[in-house]
Amino acid sequence: MSELRISLIQADLRWEDPDGNRTHFDQLLKEVPTGADLVLLPETFNTGFPVDPLKFAETQDGPTMNWLSNKAQELNAVICGTMLLNIDGHYHNSLVWMRPDGSYALYNKRHTFAIGGEKEPIEPGKAPLVVELKGWKIKPMICYDIRFPLWARNHYQNGVYDYDLGLYLANFPESRIEVWNTLLKARAIENQTYYIGVNRIGDDPEGVHYNGKSQMINARGEILCLAEPDQETVLSFALDYEALQHFREKFPVGKDWDSFCTHTNHFNHEKNPLS
Repeated sequence: MSELRISLIQADLRWEDPDGNRTHFDQLLKEVPTGADLVLLPETFNTGFPVDPLKFAETQDGPTMNWLSNKAQELNAVICGTMLLNIDGHYHNSLVWMRPDGSYALYNKRHTFAIGGEKEPIEPGKAPLVVELKGWKIKPMICYDIRFPLWARNHYQNGVYDYDLGLYLANFPESRIEVWNTLLKARAIENQTYYIGVNRIGDDPEGVHYNGKSQMINARGEILCLAEPDQETVLSFALDYEALQHFREKFPVGKDWDSFCTHTNHFNHEKNPLS
């Protein structure tokens, strides 16, 4: 299986300014190298977090979705970020997996961060998502989801894992950055997968400071790439599938995982969504 070439963008976000954020990312995306397969943006990249969904939620044919589609086509890569979406009258913090052909998959954030202002009318999602890219199985998640290991739980059966790469797109504040660092490693180790965490930098009007620490971690819990804190960065790297499989075969913890699951812990392998 071929390597997966990924660029993550650690950026300062303009508060409640979708036009300004899209314009800012227009410039940052120019630094993505030719040949990238996947480009990752922070959580709520077009508005900052949290903001009023009644004012800032868009529809699936709105300006930010159209922008994502255009950028994916220009880059010839999947582009992934989260935004507030109004889906049939229901508000979600939705991760958009936008493909170059304009098709996309959605994951609605399961664990909404009520104590941080993300509350009604934003509704929690009901199902996880696993998508495929160049033969890799990828599980995208959002920020506060990182605190809930069952939601990230990998499975193994007959030599096959549910996913090979986990993602967290986040607005994770500096005051809790050690939680971010620790749990990213824990999720990678316990699930025997690569993990990538993409975080923002800067300050919001509530006085919350974000210092980034975006990073990529292997299944041993080793940091392979780490963005400089408090700096806007386009960090690019390639993931080696054969290295992951070699480690899994050498240390086959998956064979000993417990087989239990919850009623919501079923995976939606969405290769060709109708939307």
